[in-house]
Amino acid sequence: MAVRIEKKIKGYAVVTPEDKAKEAAVKADSISRAQAEAELPVADVIQMHERIERPEVLIGSTYKIKSPLVEHAMYVTINDIVLNAGTDHEHRRPFEVFINSKSMDHFQWIVALTRIMSAVFRKGGDVTFLVEEMKAVFDPKGGYFKAGGVYMPSLVAELGMIIEDHLKSIGMMHDPEMSEHQRALIAEKRRAYEQRSKKNSDVGSAGEMGGAMSSAAGHPEDIEVTGDGATFPPTATMCHKCSTKALVLMDGCATCLNCGYSKCG
Repeated sequence: MAVRIEKKIKGYAVVTPEDKAKEAAVKADSISRAQAEAELPVADVIQMHERIERPEVLIGSTYKIKSPLVEHAMYVTINDIVLNAGTDHEHRRPFEVFINSKSMDHFQWIVALTRIMSAVFRKGGDVTFLVEEMKAVFDPKGGYFKAGGVYMPSLVAELGMIIEDHLKSIGMMHDPEMSEHQRALIAEKRRAYEQRSKKNSDVGSAGEMGGAMSSAAGHPEDIEVTGDGATFPPTATMCHKCSTKALVLMDGCATCLNCGYSKCG
């Protein structure tokens, strides 16, 4: 059969039997590779969703809240479910939350809150938004300071902080890493405040012995700064950046001994 060529021939190549054999081998190799990939086992990764049934046993953690707003302590229990146990994709996810207390004053809203939170946990996805929503709740009667000098704007906000601590413990949330420069700056501020406190203590002792110093100078603030377990002077005010009573006056400038914030920049 004759084929009429209407365009100008710019080049040509002769297809040999070897070329045809190579082309057939490439096609066969691609087909066999596709079949092998199709036969590979697919990882059956289970994600959290509301259709997962509750196991008979769950892993849980209980946290204690002692707030001046309630007479009795509150105990928050968060139970986690383990997904993809024994595999490389194993992880814990919160499944349910309970709050128990001798005080029945807040029973109604506590039950409603825990049921809604448990429903959000079982829905799956990113549940970390609960932390910011709860920590942003403010009590119109005013908040309080918990142990360590951290300000809590409301009881719900402290519940949100507990949820945050728990999500961090199971790997769903992470603290922003502090740079080496920030760590060195905070350590320097703490050392400077310690030295000033020691000088005031020496001056106060000399004044008591000589009888020439006032009683206020003779009783300096008791402060001990030891890294993560830091304690701050009782006259320290709250830092609006880290919500900790660690803001002191140094060299005429308000400085936080906890996060390194300085009003003077």
